[in-house]
Amino acid sequence: MWVSDKWKDYELIDCSYGEKLERWGTKFLVRPDPQAVWETPRTHPGWKEPDARYIRSDRGGGRWDIRSLPEIRKISYKDLNFNFRLMNFKHTGLFPEQAVNWDYIADKITAAKRDVSVLNLFAYTGAATVAAAAAGASVCHVDSAKGMVAFAGENAAASGVSDSPIRWIIDDCNRFVRREIKRGKRYDAVIMDPPSYGRGPSGEIWKLETNLWSLALSVSELLSDNALFVLINSYTAGLPPGVLKYISEAIFTKKFGGRSESRELGLPVTESGLVLPCGASCRWERE
Repeated sequence: MWVSDKWKDYELIDCSYGEKLERWGTKFLVRPDPQAVWETPRTHPGWKEPDARYIRSDRGGGRWDIRSLPEIRKISYKDLNFNFRLMNFKHTGLFPEQAVNWDYIADKITAAKRDVSVLNLFAYTGAATVAAAAAGASVCHVDSAKGMVAFAGENAAASGVSDSPIRWIIDDCNRFVRREIKRGKRYDAVIMDPPSYGRGPSGEIWKLETNLWSLALSVSELLSDNALFVLINSYTAGLPPGVLKYISEAIFTKKFGGRSESRELGLPVTESGLVLPCGASCRWERE
């Protein structure tokens, strides 16, 4: 498991009964987490009076019960700075377990000691984009949601990389990749953080289990001769690390050599000393 254990501004304090208690800066949040199926005692006082709690509805979705939180909050990871907000479907605009991947992205780009071009697909609020730009790469950031791309621009400004060579693209990722292939564009690294299900700006339907293989095949046509890495994330239980590795080996390793490694992502839980699983990642890289 790759564990994001270098945080100072974020802490997963406890998790049980389908929820998790987190510290974001100085604020305490309680959010649903279907992985926390255990029924361990809740002894931390933050459980009783959190600054905000997401309450699920029996009809689907839910709402935030907010006690004391400003509209926009700040959080830092090492030299990176981000905004976070209380959003729909329990989200905050940032996935803390991805910090271990931000470190990987920065390390690979820095170690290359050359100009590196990165394509970030399903780029959401841009944490990986910011990490890559801060390490010196040029980045093409692609997401179908206009609001998320704007949010990513705020994160770039917060981390001082607004003037870095970042292309902000609002488009369906599949469609954009096909156009880039026709243009003869090549990238040294590709990051993919696809949702389980989604719709593009023109109503295009995305299903991870159905579309990931074909997208990965297309992405292989965009890699440069000196490609560094491909990073694929999955939050879908039906696509565990072994499935991601099989896809990566069958496409990227077969075509370019190198190797693939895939593991669960996790966050350390302060109260128990254990680790909460938070999805999976696969990394293909040249040896």
